[in-house]
Amino acid sequence: MTIEHYILIGFTVLILLMAISISRARRNARKLEKEKHDIVGEEERMFHFLHDLGEAIEKDSSPHSVNRMIVDGVVDVVSAKGGAMYLSNDTRELLVPKYVSEHCPQLIGVPLEVMRRAQKDPRVMGSHIRLSNQASDEGILGHCLTVGKAVHVADIKTHESFRDAFVNYEEDVSAMVAPLRHGGKDLGVLAVAKPHTQGVFNEHDFSVFRSVAEQSSFALGNSLVHLEANEKRSLENELRTAREVQRILLPQYNPSIEGYRVAGTNTPARIISGDYYDFIDLGGKRWGLVIADVSGKGVAAGLLMAMCRSVLRCVAMDETSPAKVLALVNRQLFPDIREDMFISMAYLILDGDSGEAVMARAGHDPAFWFHKESGEVTQIKPPGLAVGIDEGDVFERVTKDFSFRIEPGDCLLLHTDGVKEALNDEDTEYGLERMKQAFVQSSPLGAEAVLHQMQRALKDFTGDAPQMDDITMVALEKRPLSQ
Repeated sequence: MTIEHYILIGFTVLILLMAISISRARRNARKLEKEKHDIVGEEERMFHFLHDLGEAIEKDSSPHSVNRMIVDGVVDVVSAKGGAMYLSNDTRELLVPKYVSEHCPQLIGVPLEVMRRAQKDPRVMGSHIRLSNQASDEGILGHCLTVGKAVHVADIKTHESFRDAFVNYEEDVSAMVAPLRHGGKDLGVLAVAKPHTQGVFNEHDFSVFRSVAEQSSFALGNSLVHLEANEKRSLENELRTAREVQRILLPQYNPSIEGYRVAGTNTPARIISGDYYDFIDLGGKRWGLVIADVSGKGVAAGLLMAMCRSVLRCVAMDETSPAKVLALVNRQLFPDIREDMFISMAYLILDGDSGEAVMARAGHDPAFWFHKESGEVTQIKPPGLAVGIDEGDVFERVTKDFSFRIEPGDCLLLHTDGVKEALNDEDTEYGLERMKQAFVQSSPLGAEAVLHQMQRALKDFTGDAPQMDDITMVALEKRPLSQ
């Protein structure tokens, strides 16, 4: 072979190598272009996802809408087949499915019984996956929550979390799972998955997923804060409405009783009060005065108060004995009062012509009685059991009437224990002695003045200390003969 042949062969080989190199360069260029296109597309999808999520939160979208937007958005960003969001329940023992996308591959193990039923009816599997809570320490979801960081699972069925579980998993699926955490609190987990037939997630996918999961945690946390704030505002509005209804149940004005002054006041510790007072015109210049205190505070106490008022008004008209009225109220309410609740009450019937009065107490604080002639204060404290403690027999044996005569210039004060038990900044109780002193000083001034002076003295004592209990007072004064 001549030298010319060698030169030709060498030149041919060189041309081939150059062609191969150019081909590779073109393939690399196309690959780089595709990767650039994919990255740009991924960035655009992430931008749109975060933008839409931010708008949804600003518009106070429903929790389900936000959950769906997060899952579908992350699925789109990382090109998964589907995804799901599970949030922790109140006890943190379970993960509750809040949204599972339509085409999401199986992410949880399925009991064999469910697998057998699904062979006959494919809908069983979908229902199980979308409705079944998961233990917060089981499966790949629980594993992610336990380790507290995002995990990349190349093949779900071989993951260690399924090794000893009494569940079955047969599909070839890869997944990425991340914990959702906001404000130092675990909210749940976010997961995406795709079958091996569509490829597996790479490290770049996992890095992107971790990033969007962190953003999703922040968005979800803000959404929950917005939701809680809205629910709180809604509840406060409902409570204010309930308070207005309750105010209607209290006397709208003081009664006009010839020869007497009567006044009442109620200051709730919360929006809803468990105290109440009432004035009932019994006819024939006879009046019923009642004051009551339901144990506890808030809505439950307010509802029981309304029930008590209605029942007492129904039974009071035909009875002349306060003890009998309280007994009827007790028998009516006892079946509906929770074991941890009761009502203390005092009921007085006044004959406006004669000044004769009869009072009975159902476990209530004694009433103060200012005697104009002597200037002394005594307590009216007939025996009695609180409403709701006993079904009836014991209550009726214990609860007795006390009859007395109110003289001109005398003044009575009925009150709930929120007065004497009020605390100042040093946790010192106002107490009966301070109440008695304030009552003695104000009694000669009339019923309205008694309440005003008592409230002012109480405020001077408590200062800026928070009011811990409802405060209710009713004052009854028989006008002096000179008036």
